[in-house]
Amino acid sequence: MFNKLLRENKISAAILTVIRLYLGYSWFTAGLHKITGGFDAAGFLKGVTANPVKGPDGAVVYGWYVEFLKNFALPNVDIFNFIVPWGELLIGLGLLLGCLTTAAMFFGLVMNFSFFLAGTVSHNPTDIFLGFIILTAGYNAGRIGLDRWIVPYIRNIGKKRVGHKKPKAVA
Repeated sequence: MFNKLLRENKISAAILTVIRLYLGYSWFTAGLHKITGGFDAAGFLKGVTANPVKGPDGAVVYGWYVEFLKNFALPNVDIFNFIVPWGELLIGLGLLLGCLTTAAMFFGLVMNFSFFLAGTVSHNPTDIFLGFIILTAGYNAGRIGLDRWIVPYIRNIGKKRVGHKKPKAVA
């Protein structure tokens, strides 16, 4: 019942638009500040790997993630210096415009969880909660936005590629 309300109701679409704009602004400005202010993830990555998240017993909680950061992210920090700020900017732009909203929110959640696994709490729990609402709402979250036109267009392209044809009229 809640899912139906979230995914189909026009009043929900208006509320989702407010949430989407809030998240979009946050993502967009974070990315813009990184792009214009110079961003280097190396210091953050070194700090996270040197001081990983530990449980009450002192054991590293996300050892697999620390190993990923040490063995992949740090050696390839130039890639992360590019994809983090541009990813944030594009996620924000998608959410602000309501364009490919569910895709933008999915990648936003991936980034939120990445920051969370690294031990950065900040506003990530709130963003994750609101992000799941947007993701669950699907098309309705972008209904008051460009998705109103883009999603049907993409669906039509998909139908044409699969070979769906209108049945011919029988005379």
